[in-house]
Amino acid sequence: MTYEIITHEDLQKFRLQLLEDLTRLMSGAVQPQFNKEWLRSSEVRKMLGISHGTLQNLRIKNILPHRKIGGLMYYKYQDILKLLEGGEEKSMSYGKAA
Repeated sequence: MTYEIITHEDLQKFRLQLLEDLTRLMSGAVQPQFNKEWLRSSEVRKMLGISHGTLQNLRIKNILPHRKIGGLMYYKYQDILKLLEGGEEKSMSYGKAA
C-alpha cells in the first residue's frame, strides 16, 4: 500500500481551483454539451426549458420529429438545433415506430 502526502499548499490550490470552477458554472460561462446524436425526452425538455406537455404538443403538431422505441421518445440533436434556429420542417418526421 502506498501513501501520498497532501500538503497545506496542495489543499489551498485545490480550493482555489474549485472556487474558480464553481464561479464559472454559476455565471453561465460553461454550458452543458450534448455529444449524443439522439436525446431522450427529459434531455430535450431540459435543453429547451419546456414542460412535458409542450414537448408533447411539438410532437403532435409534427414540429419536432421524433422516434418512439419501446415506449421511449428519442429526438435528433440536429433537429432540435434546426427548431431553435427557426428552420422547422414539418416533413422531417421519422414516423412512429412501435
